[in-house]
Amino acid sequence: MKNQKNVGDTLKTVLILILAYVIGSIPFALIIGKAVGGVDVRNYGSGNLGGTNAFRVLGWKAGISVIIADILKGMVATYLGMVAGGETLGILAGLVAAVGHCYPLFAGFKGGKGVAVGTGVYLVLAPQVVLLAALAFALTLLISRYVSLSSIIAALTLGILTLVYDMSIFLTIISWVLVVFVIYRHRSNIKRILNGTENRIRI
Repeated sequence: MKNQKNVGDTLKTVLILILAYVIGSIPFALIIGKAVGGVDVRNYGSGNLGGTNAFRVLGWKAGISVIIADILKGMVATYLGMVAGGETLGILAGLVAAVGHCYPLFAGFKGGKGVAVGTGVYLVLAPQVVLLAALAFALTLLISRYVSLSSIIAALTLGILTLVYDMSIFLTIISWVLVVFVIYRHRSNIKRILNGTENRIRI
């Protein structure tokens, strides 16, 4: 009976993680772009399937819709994981959803940079840190007008806050994995910032 339970738990975990990846892989920037104006956002701007490129290519209404949809991907995947197996599975499901967003099954494994999905993950796991990370994002954006730099600073803020709030070791470790992942996904932006060619937004 114990072995059957272990097999059942393992199967449930695998299924939840597969589902989380599939949820993360839904390319809302692509879907909304084609629905709104028949536009494939991959052919314009940065070619990125994320909210920032959607803003630039499709306008603010579509951009906000993409960001909200991507946040919901992280929330849904994390919530399903928590319901099925508690915080640990919720954390893993959220991480896998972020990977799915960055390397989507339904868009040739070329997606966004995971910031909005990660926000959704933390709205479920640790909502108290999201507001402060959002504040760090807003202040950095106001000063620098770089969305990419603001996203990196927000991710670093979130990672630091997991230490300040003395969260679980596993959540803290995964948080820093996500921080490194976000920085890695922004590596081309970092190069452009350093050489002065990164796009700034108008405020």
